[in-house]
Amino acid sequence: MAFSSRHIFSDVRGAFPCEALALLSPNSVTQNFPRSVRAARSSWSRSSFKRSRNRSQADFVASTARSGDKPTVRDSNEDRALADVILDAADDREELGVIDMECELVDPDGLLDQLKILKSVDVDGVMVDCWWGIVEAAAPQAYNWKGYRKLFQMVRDLKLKLQVVMSFHECGGNVGDDVHIPLPSWVTEIGKMNPDIFFTDRDGRRNSECLTWGIDKERVLRGRTAVEAYFDYMRSFRVEFDEFFEDGIISEIEIGLGPCGELRYPSYPAKHGWEYPGIGEFQCYDQYLMKSLKRAAELRGHSFWGTGPDNAGSYNSRPHETGFFRDGGDYDSYYGRFFLNWYSRVLIDHGDRILALANLAFEGSCTATKLSGIHWWYKTASHAAELTAGFYNPSNRDGYAPIAAMLKKHETALNFTCVELRTLDQHEGFPEALADPEGLVWQVLNAAWDVSIPVASENALPCYDREGYNKILENAKPRNDPDGRHLSAFTYLRLSPVLMERLNLMEFERFVKRMHGEAVSDLQLRAE
Repeated sequence: MAFSSRHIFSDVRGAFPCEALALLSPNSVTQNFPRSVRAARSSWSRSSFKRSRNRSQADFVASTARSGDKPTVRDSNEDRALADVILDAADDREELGVIDMECELVDPDGLLDQLKILKSVDVDGVMVDCWWGIVEAAAPQAYNWKGYRKLFQMVRDLKLKLQVVMSFHECGGNVGDDVHIPLPSWVTEIGKMNPDIFFTDRDGRRNSECLTWGIDKERVLRGRTAVEAYFDYMRSFRVEFDEFFEDGIISEIEIGLGPCGELRYPSYPAKHGWEYPGIGEFQCYDQYLMKSLKRAAELRGHSFWGTGPDNAGSYNSRPHETGFFRDGGDYDSYYGRFFLNWYSRVLIDHGDRILALANLAFEGSCTATKLSGIHWWYKTASHAAELTAGFYNPSNRDGYAPIAAMLKKHETALNFTCVELRTLDQHEGFPEALADPEGLVWQVLNAAWDVSIPVASENALPCYDREGYNKILENAKPRNDPDGRHLSAFTYLRLSPVLMERLNLMEFERFVKRMHGEAVSDLQLRAE
């Protein structure tokens, strides 16, 4: 669904505090795609972490009050291709979740007031997580959409647009999660009898955040495969909200493909003790993925390769401490290359299966998916944290090009994180992490642009200061790109009481105008 290139959107999260988003729609990127592309997920920090653990949210507010710099303002004609800004309406208090576990609106009047505020600042739409654990909570194929229908009607009455996330994962247990939405109860009951339906690490610890990709084609969900369960859910949504599609209210569907809705393995779960900048662990030790690995090893003619690495360390290891990830380590051996090829191929095949069915369920609608920005250890040879997450991207291989090619096959937009992070700041906070968010962003953006798919992005951390906003603008439209390529969308996280403070809101409004391509004079910010 194409719409004007001068829009602002907002994201409302079902049963989860809504975040703030920004959407761009440059003609140069989306010639063959509808302009309404991309949106965001539900926590401000999924795969990128604080520049310094000693920096608090209050520090960001203070830096806003101090920001009196005069950033370069581009000519308005140059910025005219920059388009939409989405704002995700959020409050950080759990009790103000939008949809409860009974699929009812929690505070309709308060939500309506919030949406009216967003409308008054020219937000064009909202983004909503439709949680599998709420809608299909009680029994297979017993769908309850009533709260979402009320929410969508409210959005339509205000003449706003909708971007909807198919959220097949658990909410809770990660950085930024302040509510808990489990998987459907009938799924967790199956998991008690058969815990191998969940991702599993080498020590046998299960992660119930989402289902292992090993059961994509296994009939272990009361006669259905995981892929069939996802498809039935998406098809039910499409039928239930047909008029919203036909009227153009729903402009895009984001497909959740893994933990936090991202296409990755749950390799760094806080619930298992992971802390930044640990390398994480491989998550392939459920019986279904192990069967796949053994089969691949036998086909290769080396059946003894049918096990995971035994020298890859633990969640909080550093690359140099392991035999697998150290420079010259086993990751680049014959076995290591076989294993990492298989591990990353499982990820790509999962995305391929689900997106094929998503396009069938939502034929004619824009689809998108989200990729996490795992920037720590990027300046090492092995890129260990990316490897455990399923991105086969060591220094001698481009691990994102195959993912971009898969997304291109389904004409699916890519949403990527951490465009506001500066490599220098990462070095100041955690110099030992050898992080390079700027290098990672550039690699991923170019992998997608090379196959001509729309690329969206979002900030990984709360951002209230001009320095952060300017970094976002810099990445949104690189100045020196000879082809004039830039993001198709940007997701700003998040609208909150802190953002609504006077000085912070002034900076945000300035950012929105610049994202829309307007020439904005410097705002002289003075502390009250």
